[in-house]
Amino acid sequence: MSGELIGGHLDGLRQTLDQLRGQAPLLRRWGRVLAHRLSGGHRLLAAGNGGSAAEAQHLTAELVGRFREDRRPFSAIALCAETASVTAIGNDYGYQEVFARQVHAHAGPLDIVLLLSTSGRSPNLLRAAEAAREVGATCWACTGPTPNPLSELAGETLALQGPSPHVQEAQLVFVHLLCTAFEAELATMDTLAGRRVS
Repeated sequence: MSGELIGGHLDGLRQTLDQLRGQAPLLRRWGRVLAHRLSGGHRLLAAGNGGSAAEAQHLTAELVGRFREDRRPFSAIALCAETASVTAIGNDYGYQEVFARQVHAHAGPLDIVLLLSTSGRSPNLLRAAEAAREVGATCWACTGPTPNPLSELAGETLALQGPSPHVQEAQLVFVHLLCTAFEAELATMDTLAGRRVS
């Protein structure tokens, strides 16, 4: 029985990853935009709940640290990792405001707010998307199946088809693919800059 469950889980995950493969053009475009924005001094703010919070932290760690090649660090903050802010805001304003208030504090025009959610229905992420709009930041979402409220609020959404566990697993792949596209664009920018100098 457990063998059948494991095989069924892996088959379901494969279907979700096949859906993600079909989003390659959007991933490449997001990687290009992210490279130009962060290189221009803007920042990425990422947030999620539970496992999606872990992937938000994973993404910002790859940008501040490195993914594949050594390069300069870029400004990226995982709002869910700001434990003192999250608990203070949650205590004083309610949990639905824990990300929105940080977006108001840290984001501005040309910054990117990336919200990860398997359901697309978390009130604190919906408020964060509204806050991104209010400050003029670009809002992207990576969610489970659409339609969902977060996809309607975000400027653009990468929707992953499948049940919550598979969406969450595919979010890790999404993070790595976005970083791959980001660093590929940085390399292209460096090459073009070198040609202009010479």
